[in-house]
Amino acid sequence: MFEPSDKPRLFGLPPGADFPSHLVDGLIDRAAQGGPDLLGRTTLIVNTRRMARRIRALFDAGPPGLVPRIRLVTDLGEDMALSRIPAPVSPLQRRLELIPLVRALMEQEPDIAPRAALFDLADSLARVFDEMRGEGVSFDAIRDLDVSAHSDHWARALKFLTIVDAVEDDTPVPDPSARMRMVAEALAKDWETTPPDGPVIVAGSTGSRGATNLLMQAVARLPQGAVVLPGFDFDLPHAVWERNLNDALTGEDHPQYRFGRLMATLGLKPRDVARWRPTDQNDARNRLLSLAMRPAPVTNQWLTEGPQLRDLDVAMRGVTLLEAPSAREEAQAIALRLRKSAEDGQRAALITPDRLLARQVKAALDRWDILPDDSAGEPLSLTPPGRFLRQVAELWHSDGTAGDLLALLKHPLCHSGADRGPHLVLSRALELELRRNGPPFPDADTIRRFAAERPEPIAPAWADWVIRLARPVADQVMTLSDRLDHLIVRAEALSRGSTADTDGRLWLGTAGEGVQAKIADLIEAAPVTGEIGPQDFSNMLNAVLRGAEDRDSTTPHPDILIWGTLEARVQGADLVILGGLNEGTWPEMPPPDPWLNRTMRAQAGLLLPERTIGLSAHDFQQAAAAPEVWITRALRGSEAETVASRWLNRLTNLLTGLGASGQGELAAARARGAEWLHLVEALDRVDSVPPAPRPSPSPPPAARPRKLSVTQIKTLIRDPYAIYAREVLRLSRLDPLMKEPDALERGTKLHKVMEVFVPQVTEDPSLLTEDHLIAVTREVLGEEVPWAEARILWLAKMARNAAALIDGERNRQAAGHPVGYEVGGRATLSGTGFDLTAKADRIDLDANGNALIYDYKTGQMSSPNAQMSFDLQLLLMAAMAERAAFHQIDPRHVVRAAFVGLGSDTKEVDAPLDKISADEVWARFEGLIRRYLDDGQPFTARRAMFKSTDQSDYDHLARYGEWDIATPARKEPVE
Repeated sequence: MFEPSDKPRLFGLPPGADFPSHLVDGLIDRAAQGGPDLLGRTTLIVNTRRMARRIRALFDAGPPGLVPRIRLVTDLGEDMALSRIPAPVSPLQRRLELIPLVRALMEQEPDIAPRAALFDLADSLARVFDEMRGEGVSFDAIRDLDVSAHSDHWARALKFLTIVDAVEDDTPVPDPSARMRMVAEALAKDWETTPPDGPVIVAGSTGSRGATNLLMQAVARLPQGAVVLPGFDFDLPHAVWERNLNDALTGEDHPQYRFGRLMATLGLKPRDVARWRPTDQNDARNRLLSLAMRPAPVTNQWLTEGPQLRDLDVAMRGVTLLEAPSAREEAQAIALRLRKSAEDGQRAALITPDRLLARQVKAALDRWDILPDDSAGEPLSLTPPGRFLRQVAELWHSDGTAGDLLALLKHPLCHSGADRGPHLVLSRALELELRRNGPPFPDADTIRRFAAERPEPIAPAWADWVIRLARPVADQVMTLSDRLDHLIVRAEALSRGSTADTDGRLWLGTAGEGVQAKIADLIEAAPVTGEIGPQDFSNMLNAVLRGAEDRDSTTPHPDILIWGTLEARVQGADLVILGGLNEGTWPEMPPPDPWLNRTMRAQAGLLLPERTIGLSAHDFQQAAAAPEVWITRALRGSEAETVASRWLNRLTNLLTGLGASGQGELAAARARGAEWLHLVEALDRVDSVPPAPRPSPSPPPAARPRKLSVTQIKTLIRDPYAIYAREVLRLSRLDPLMKEPDALERGTKLHKVMEVFVPQVTEDPSLLTEDHLIAVTREVLGEEVPWAEARILWLAKMARNAAALIDGERNRQAAGHPVGYEVGGRATLSGTGFDLTAKADRIDLDANGNALIYDYKTGQMSSPNAQMSFDLQLLLMAAMAERAAFHQIDPRHVVRAAFVGLGSDTKEVDAPLDKISADEVWARFEGLIRRYLDDGQPFTARRAMFKSTDQSDYDHLARYGEWDIATPARKEPVE
């Protein structure tokens, strides 16, 4: 197949060439000159299964004939001749082996990382050891590192690495990378004496890993061996290869650095790399990209070589630069272009490492029922069975909130064996019950009481099932194996349900099978870990499931594709869209290494963080050379403006500096992108809709409310529409599922404190002390408040206010004697059938039989002026008391009504009874109610709010925002 040569053979294909297609064509052409069996004796080594499948498909689509043996780099060690090399340890097992060591480190050094990072830290440590063995770096190189000029963190990390190495040395089983290096070294040694009898070709690899690089060297030196490099830059000057791509610290991030290192190892020059076969690509584009991607120290070559670039119009033909205002508009524009490709029968691919952008594009394509072929899939941790297992695992350390319970019960895989309908009925009814009446942390008694009141036949068994399986589990010291066994038993029982004898749907479908396989891997590797805590177990389970993906089994569109950068290396498309060209996305920032910094890695001979940037740069250079290419980015992210990718910046800066021709081509590329952004605007444009009017409904008299409480009168005055929505339409706000320790809850509990405290001190005045008030507060909060933080905070606030509250209570006790607490009252307006209700926190009587009414407040108290016009609560209760409206309390007169502060402000604010009498208040109130009982009076929205920023529960219903307080209200009769 190859002419004899005294040099290693390196071939290349330029950027823009369809690598697999040209590789196959070249093999067929060369094999035709050596006999019909030559191709069958050829071994082709590729680095990904996707590449192998593509090559096989190309051979199958061609004429009949023999095909080469297609091998993966990772499968070479499976030959019988190499069976002497031990099988590699499972990567998962290696990480689990390191968990106890990393846990011990985190316990001794808590500041090294948060506890939730336990598995991630073990994973990063395993990657360091894997990389060391794959690159052939001994631990002596790590021990000899000089960290005197570095921070204490790196000294601690280095010390820990040496301790771990002592443990790792006892493990005879190699890591996958270590075994791959052993295989490459063994093959190279065997081939020195007995080379293969047929051609051997390594194709498509950049040699970025040490073991693969060794294999490529060995193959290139074979008598009938060759290496075919993808995206080789034939336009890069010799001087740049020699001077700027020979040092990893300065050249690692260049797209051609790995090829330069391979050539230097083989003793070759760039001119020794031959073209695999003639190809047809945009050479003018390749020259432009080659110059734009020059290493940073020689970008001054733009000034000398830039003016020599010819055919800029040819180079930029088919290039569209789309700079969208936001990520949403970027995704919409990409989706529009993919939709046009689907209509035209054009094969189009979106290449992006940004999974959020990919999901947005998929969602936008769903508008036209186009399902793209997404190579990435969905992380198993986000699939229904993955989420379900994570929720079950969290029961070991859950607080048992109502939200956690209902999220588990309403999961689509919960109770999926039988009676799913009744289960959902009970779950939704339980949700409403918990929203209305709590508690925020439902216990077994709560669930049993709920089930006892339900008519469903399965309710009792369902309640026992929930209590046994869906509530928090008392944690015990357990090994990883035991936790996995308990997890599976509990998850399967929850999936099966309370009545089914058959299994649930937990393990069904591709996602269920994938999760089950991952759990099986965990079970197999679990014995090496030993004991593990509940939080660490949940974090580990999430990390393991996050590392695998599930592909949608639905048949996608054959010509609309979404690829990651790795998949794009072996595929071809008529249109290539490079999406998310922003710094931090493409290229992605290298993951932080908590064990070795950049300088330490360079000294030890390990790969630098810039390696990933260099590989991304190579992906960009190859993809941007496609015949038709879109380059897209969003000018602004979710929080701030974005920075264009360094490679896009280089390209635009070079074109801008090339004078009128370069600037014109750049402007044309931007104009082509702007056209599609205009289409996005047109797509999103809606017909003008007039804003909703300010609601002012006027229902008939029979539908108007006939009962309100004294606290609702303030709402009737300030926001009548809220009364209409609540009392006429019978709409009420849905209570939150998880009650929070907010101001309303605090006020309720402090009211309870006073209900307990005041009767005690009334009966025994010696208890009127700060200590007793604090003791009562502690007791009530302990019984009524389930939040430990809130109990501590509220008790501290009460202790701070205790002295002032005791002084105030002493004065109140001197002024009168309490005769009622939480006293209900009702007064009827004569001739109207309207009832006014009230509940007085406390009513005292003085020595003359006059009443003193107190209302406890933890929030802001209305001033006397506000009480005169809007907040009539105290004044109306005084008027009701004088009309004997409170049960079994008939005072001669009301001499005082006051708000008593229990919050940060402990003062008392009196009702202005000296300015307006109870009879006058009642007369005003009667006039107000009679007006609202008449069908001529509308219930206007936000009629007299205290502040324009005040919110109402019914603002959304009123469509507030489409109108404001300056919008006049128009009466709307309601039938």
